[in-house]
Amino acid sequence: MPSFRTKLAGSADGPTGIVVPPAVIEEIGQGKKPAVALTVNGYAYRSTVAVMGGDFMIPFSSEHRAKSGIKAGDEIEVIIEFDDKPREIEVPESLADALAAKGLREKFDKQAPSKRKEFVRQVNEAKAEDTRQRRIDKIVADLS
Repeated sequence: MPSFRTKLAGSADGPTGIVVPPAVIEEIGQGKKPAVALTVNGYAYRSTVAVMGGDFMIPFSSEHRAKSGIKAGDEIEVIIEFDDKPREIEVPESLADALAAKGLREKFDKQAPSKRKEFVRQVNEAKAEDTRQRRIDKIVADLS
């Protein structure tokens, strides 16, 4: 498994990410934007490499910073490998029912993992039932 040391790029109040050396991407051998499983200073998560401004980057969200205690500018040890496991996302029953009713579940399941995760987040974070239903209706309309 490839590993490398670096600093977590970004700022304290903005987005952060891990700049991956090109040699590591080459060693992974799955193209320029592979799905990866990584461990950063002992904290493990799954993500996808993106190309930003010519650099290979992996996002390190505020959620990951809070769970790991790592912040922008910290020295990190990164262990990384290609992740070929399916990205399972638990779909709320109300969204699943609405998708099934319109024959859209298969289309939903073919969306990128990040897109499916965002749809689920929108539904799960709705505080009021009418807001939740409006969001479900919008997702169904977007997929139609």
